[in-house]
Amino acid sequence: MSAPSSPDDPSGAHPPWGKTSANQRELAFLSGPNPRSSELLRALRIFFEFIRGFRKLHFLGPCVTVFGSARFPQTHPHYQLARTMGAGLARCGFTVMTGGGPGIMEGANRGAREAGGRSVGCNIVLPKEQAPNPYLDFFVEFEHFYIRKVMLVKYSYAFVILPGGFGTLDEAFETATLIQTGKIHDFPVVFMGKEYWEPLFAFMRGTLVKEGTIDARDLDYFLLTDSPTEALTYIRDTAMKKFGLSYGAKAKRHWWLGE
Repeated sequence: MSAPSSPDDPSGAHPPWGKTSANQRELAFLSGPNPRSSELLRALRIFFEFIRGFRKLHFLGPCVTVFGSARFPQTHPHYQLARTMGAGLARCGFTVMTGGGPGIMEGANRGAREAGGRSVGCNIVLPKEQAPNPYLDFFVEFEHFYIRKVMLVKYSYAFVILPGGFGTLDEAFETATLIQTGKIHDFPVVFMGKEYWEPLFAFMRGTLVKEGTIDARDLDYFLLTDSPTEALTYIRDTAMKKFGLSYGAKAKRHWWLGE
């Protein structure tokens, strides 16, 4: 069966939405079963990408990951809110981790750097290149989104969700699902930007809870606020009191591991 036509491609020759990629390895992966040798090599590449991420990020100390859109310019209030949060998190002793790109991510990294804290990015290789922002102490670049998302969750003790699109929603709700199912601790998840996120919360309260697809207590995982002070107090107190984090000794490096 031929692909349906679209206004942009009336011939119908364009591949189906969701099955396109500029990366030939990803095209091969999505094409279905491949030769066993190819699948083994792919698994090994994925394994070593995980290992590279683990080794690069091992000595970060307690992190807070900030999610948000790459599309907001420096002049936008959301960018400035991210910058304020990045600075506040750094002053609380956290390493600020983002996806490493522009927009909200840059704002949070910039705030952390300006406050004298550590600023780290987990960047993603995209067909339309996303360059790391200039406010990173260092960054790790990943080919696969799912490996990148593991890193953004693995090292963090709280998550700040600023306004964003599909990627931000994906990251926010994957984190919420991991907490809901007990795969990770119920770390603080802070949504910032009441006007932006309130329709989503209304949907969750008025539809998801009403229909029984989530429990009302599942919304207790979230704090919705416009106040950096409230957000920082919530994150700091929960991390310190509930999970016993401190400003104590960091992981030791071992020369025989090349660290």
